[in-house]
Amino acid sequence: MTERVWLKDPIAVLADGAERGIVVENGKIAELVGKGAEPTHPVHKVFDASKHVVTPGLVNTHHHMFQTLTRAHPAAINKELFPWLQALFPIWSKNVNPDNLRLATRLALTELLMSGCTTASDHQYLYPKGLDEAMDIQADEAGKLGVRMTLTRGSLNLTEAEGGNADQNAVQDTDTILADCERVINRYHDASEGAMLQVALAPCAPFNVTKRLMVETAELAAKCNCHMHTHLAETRDENAYCLEHFGYRPVDYLEEVGWMSDRVWLAHGIHFNDDEVKRLGKAGVGVSHCPTSNMVLASGQCRTKELEAAGSPVGLGVDGSASNDNSNLMEGIRHALMIGRLTYNAESVTHFDAFRWATEGSANCLGRKDIGAIAVGRQADMAFYSLDELRFSGAGDPLAALVLCGAYKADRVMVKGDWKVEDGAPIGVDLGQLRYEHGQAAKKFLEAI
Repeated sequence: MTERVWLKDPIAVLADGAERGIVVENGKIAELVGKGAEPTHPVHKVFDASKHVVTPGLVNTHHHMFQTLTRAHPAAINKELFPWLQALFPIWSKNVNPDNLRLATRLALTELLMSGCTTASDHQYLYPKGLDEAMDIQADEAGKLGVRMTLTRGSLNLTEAEGGNADQNAVQDTDTILADCERVINRYHDASEGAMLQVALAPCAPFNVTKRLMVETAELAAKCNCHMHTHLAETRDENAYCLEHFGYRPVDYLEEVGWMSDRVWLAHGIHFNDDEVKRLGKAGVGVSHCPTSNMVLASGQCRTKELEAAGSPVGLGVDGSASNDNSNLMEGIRHALMIGRLTYNAESVTHFDAFRWATEGSANCLGRKDIGAIAVGRQADMAFYSLDELRFSGAGDPLAALVLCGAYKADRVMVKGDWKVEDGAPIGVDLGQLRYEHGQAAKKFLEAI
């Protein structure tokens, strides 16, 4: 007999017809209990959720976890994307190694989990010598913490000397990249419902990978039925680069290399014109909106409303921790709301839009229909927030309060029906020790200036 648990009488739930809570069974949502109702079948346990506002587990669609080691780095602050990369690429390529990548991954995943995130995707494109097992490290860390992860096998193969902007110490040759992509897919990609690990292939950006790599990555992804990810149209500089080197804009590049597909999601996706938005939507190409990073680097404002209307899934990403400087997806929801209202108006972008981008929209970007919503049959991935802090005093609408009053930390987090955060702390993680070890590793990146 499987255990049925009633998460009873929450303050509010981001779902219709769940006023009295949610019943979880065998890692999935078995029933929504509506107003004035009781569960239709006996339950074995009851969790009193009366001090919690419950949302689906948040889904992060874009990150660079190794960059937690260079937060607020003196060499890169107050710069836009290209000079920012020029400052940091040499530091990353000479100092990222298996040990500090493990710490960076552990720290970033822990931060995400504590913010209410239950599924993460990391665009790990940096492969200096000795970092061949980056995906294995990340798979191991995600498994230990108990979060779902899309292992996004990134790549670089176009250096400054060859017309790109990647540091020569961070690149791999095309055949090595593709061989490892296939290895990682064969070892970790689980396409089944409820999978804890999946794999996506992710050449970094038009300005640091070759067309051959893009084309052959698309062929491999089609053969192995996995998703693809890349940066596109993040800045005007990138559009200018594409015009100078290819003779056309980034979306035309995407089409030429065979990436106009609903198995693709793009990071940032800011500088699209009306025709490009329509073409992306028609193809079902997803976009990971990264509001915090876009503001820090002054990259621009993503056309979220137009993209969704055209048919593109829109998700949220915290992006690299050196351009965001934290890994808090709940904070990203607030930033998405604020920049969305600045871009459009106060009525056109609501807290429900921002939540949707961070949950079901993000899940759609990753190609997952089993997560991202509190609904019968979905995986039991949920975040539970309390309203006990001073910032929430006087709040009338509990769900709106999470965004408008600035929630940043979940009280409890459930993944696949199991608690992974209790009383605001991740189970089995010594936060003090993690902070110390990661901080010590990060000192070397300051010494590298």
